[in-house]
Amino acid sequence: MKKAQKCVDLCDSRRYSPDDAKFTNARIKENYYLNWEVDGLPAAYVNEDEETGLNVYEIGFPLGATQEDGALVLHNHYDITIQYHSEDQKSFRVVGVIVIPYSIAEVKKHGDCEKSGEPVTGPRVLLSEKTSTDVHFSYNVKWEESATPWATRWDNFLHASDPKIHWFSLVNSVVIVLFLTGMVAMILLRALHKDIARYNALEAQEDAQEDFGWKLVHGDVFRAPKSSMLLSVLVGSGAQLFLMTSVTLGFAVLGFLSPSSRGSLSTVMLVFYVLFGSVAGYTSARYYKMFGGEKWKRNVLMTALLVPGVVFSFFLILNFFLIGAKSSGAVPFGTLFALISMWFLVSAPLCFLGAYFGYKKPKLEHPVRTNQIPRQIPEQPAYLRRMPSILIGGILPFGAIFIELYFILSSIWLNRVYYVFGFLVLVFIILVLTCSQVTVLMCYFHLCAEDYRWWWRAFLTSGASAIYVLLYGVLYYYTRLKLDDVPSTILYFGYTTIMSFLFFLLTGTIGFIACFKFVRKIYGSIKID
Repeated sequence: MKKAQKCVDLCDSRRYSPDDAKFTNARIKENYYLNWEVDGLPAAYVNEDEETGLNVYEIGFPLGATQEDGALVLHNHYDITIQYHSEDQKSFRVVGVIVIPYSIAEVKKHGDCEKSGEPVTGPRVLLSEKTSTDVHFSYNVKWEESATPWATRWDNFLHASDPKIHWFSLVNSVVIVLFLTGMVAMILLRALHKDIARYNALEAQEDAQEDFGWKLVHGDVFRAPKSSMLLSVLVGSGAQLFLMTSVTLGFAVLGFLSPSSRGSLSTVMLVFYVLFGSVAGYTSARYYKMFGGEKWKRNVLMTALLVPGVVFSFFLILNFFLIGAKSSGAVPFGTLFALISMWFLVSAPLCFLGAYFGYKKPKLEHPVRTNQIPRQIPEQPAYLRRMPSILIGGILPFGAIFIELYFILSSIWLNRVYYVFGFLVLVFIILVLTCSQVTVLMCYFHLCAEDYRWWWRAFLTSGASAIYVLLYGVLYYYTRLKLDDVPSTILYFGYTTIMSFLFFLLTGTIGFIACFKFVRKIYGSIKID
């Protein structure tokens, strides 16, 4: 501890064969990074942001570099700066590790290897792809006292292009969304209150008068939709995702998921998703029974297999691309077998159990009767037609999360750490409120226009925000990422598609359940002969 070292040999000379050189040069060209850890903290490489000129702490450091003439050089010397903090000058804690890599062909003790951040002059290490190359590795260690306390040592890795703009944009987004959803709720509740009072007053009069507005479709509003089994399966899977997301964020905001263990988040999400399989079965069974479905065995099997099967199949195809590219990120077959075992031995049985209890429950009764003959739907205005209304409804939920989405994508694809889970919980709450309010508002407009086909439209209105998430992923690819090879591009768009699909199920379910509660409430508040 606190012992400086200079020009220490990292290991004996390493001989690179032509095949090794070809492989290493390919990795240098693809901007591969080396990752070290000191006291549980990753070694960082300080880089300058091209847009802001600020220093950015990146996890790991480059394996090599590309010179101006296009030559690929291998880094073989490392200046290591270890930052420590002490409260009493008796005990010391590591709060930062910075590595500056160099390429030095001829390392001379007490000479070229003592760079300490100075530019390297002289020959570099060039790996020949025709003959063997001997490379000597060395390092320096320097200790620096830091004012950064132990509790905030990860803050350097949380980089925004401009912190002030980041915080202002986040707060601004939250305020705007809260204001809009508040206005929607006020307008909707005020209009509904007048509608219900007027309908009940007319009902009390002796002279029979024709119904108008959303009361006119009371005999069709609870008519079962087309493809009711598929809708119930998607809603059940969405409820499973909603609970998984809520509980995972709860654990994260309480500090159980440390950024020092990046795999813990995905592990916890997977475990909770499997355990909440019973919720998917129960929810799907309740809605399918309400729709009057009779093929309950097919419904249970689809709930257990459809959404996990689609995601797993997509993931399996992408994993074959990783295997073909000889990537170390490819999931081994043992792990794939473990995932399949969790799916069929834990998640599916829990789904069957939940469906059993769902079917045992009494059928959900509607507050009004459904007519035998469907009512004819009048011509709808342009903004209330299917596609325009769905696309309009998806904009506001996306507006609630697009800023945080940028930082989540950066943590996945730009090797940055994301751990402001408190703000993520806030954004998730805003997302739930926004999906609910927008879907209810659009449903109210449709019912007032005598269009009672709200089941699927409620799911698709808030779920349409996933379209904007996918489009934002395309924009992020062209503006932020530099992926030159085809496999990396396929992987990016593949995983972005999976994320958008799961987001579609999550937001669609939120909007559907909110709209279902709303419709039952308003039609249960009026008097029907």
